[in-house]
Amino acid sequence: MRPAALVWFRHDLRLDDQPALRRALVDFAPIPVFIWAPEEEAPWPPGAASRWWLHHSLAALDQSFQERGLGLVLRQGSSLEQLKLLIQETGAKAVFWNRRYEPAVVQRDQQVKSELRRLGLVAESFGGSLLFEPAALRTQQDKPYQVFTPFHKACLAQPAPPRPVPLPASLPKFDSWPASVPLAALQLLPQIAWDAGMKATWNPGESGAWTLLRRFETEGLTSYLDQRDRPDLVGTSRLSPHLHFGEISPHRLWWTIQDRLGEMHSVSARRQAEGWLRQLVWREFAHHLLFQFPHTATAPLRPEFEAFPWLERPDWLRAWQRGQTGYPLVDAGMRELWTTGWMHNRVRMNVASLLVKHLRIHWLEGARWFWDTLVDADLANNTLGWQWTAGCGADAAPYFRIFNPMLQAAKFDPSGAYIARWVPEVAGLPLPERFDPLSAKPGMLATEGIILGKSYPRPLVEHTEGRAAALAALATLRS
Repeated sequence: MRPAALVWFRHDLRLDDQPALRRALVDFAPIPVFIWAPEEEAPWPPGAASRWWLHHSLAALDQSFQERGLGLVLRQGSSLEQLKLLIQETGAKAVFWNRRYEPAVVQRDQQVKSELRRLGLVAESFGGSLLFEPAALRTQQDKPYQVFTPFHKACLAQPAPPRPVPLPASLPKFDSWPASVPLAALQLLPQIAWDAGMKATWNPGESGAWTLLRRFETEGLTSYLDQRDRPDLVGTSRLSPHLHFGEISPHRLWWTIQDRLGEMHSVSARRQAEGWLRQLVWREFAHHLLFQFPHTATAPLRPEFEAFPWLERPDWLRAWQRGQTGYPLVDAGMRELWTTGWMHNRVRMNVASLLVKHLRIHWLEGARWFWDTLVDADLANNTLGWQWTAGCGADAAPYFRIFNPMLQAAKFDPSGAYIARWVPEVAGLPLPERFDPLSAKPGMLATEGIILGKSYPRPLVEHTEGRAAALAALATLRS
């Protein structure tokens, strides 16, 4: 009988293209393990929406293993202590896992690897969640990249990522199977049932990821660049939460689209598909930055922004969180987020810009809210996105770039359908007043039963006023 090896699952909740599991199968009988240890990820333990997704993803992964005669062993507590207990219980000779790149997890994993090797075990980690290892990409000056375009070129100049490898149809089973705590004992689901919208929107797990990939291949890939900025359309893959939890590998996505590119004869279709692959490299860039500059999870990359005159306005922050800012596009996005755990990326840029520019509330407040409410909350992407908007990160939008939410709505939600869905208070207004109720004549508002400040809020800060104040704050920073 083969000796046992623990395969420690984290953000790689799949069987396809699973390098740690594949390595275990070479010499060992694998025992799949997941350890719930959120305190080890402080100051960014998984938020409420992430825990909801994780519960269902773990259930799906366990079912996949059950179908192959195994099961997923669940434990909670110190990762190192639980691994050592499992080694004692099973006599396992090795522990394999796929790497993560968040600062707290990197430090934890280094300690785990060192201790396991000290005990005489085989302890190996693998690159299963990124196309390229962050430490391997450096500028010609041997420095980390801070601008996306040269980073993108450097990635494309690397040897092609390895093709994904499917899991064998059968898995060897170890006779002495360790005990597992019930999934419910991890208490990942909300005690108050606020998750109905997420249940109706998502199918966590590997099969859900494959369903979305196939839909995007057939319905969205060749129009991606044309439709990706339209929140009223299903123009993106919506694979981000599946990719974050590792329910599908970036290698599988990369080669699926590359193979489609090889079949395309239309220049336009190829351009659209290459645009989506570019976004996959943008994700790599986010992880590269967080790995190279771990302090950016809580502090700006550009240290001069430490002195920015942010405002303390908890009342404005609450209104923003609840979708009550008086800007229909922003409010639609915040309500979509609260209901479904997701928000269209174009709208994310608008809601973030309003918070850090018009309201001048610290970008970390927005990052924390997204972290708790997004099902695709990813520390690298969340950090890059918020620092990009605030102008304080790598390759950031300049701070003086301030989105006009009304013009953005007219450009990217031209029929007003997205706003009408999520902000029904203004759905009866014609265009362009639906984008900007403040511009509507009193008679028009009265006809629709709208009383600004009561049935729908006035803007917390009017656009021209907010823009001027943001630029004035930037001027003080420069001086």
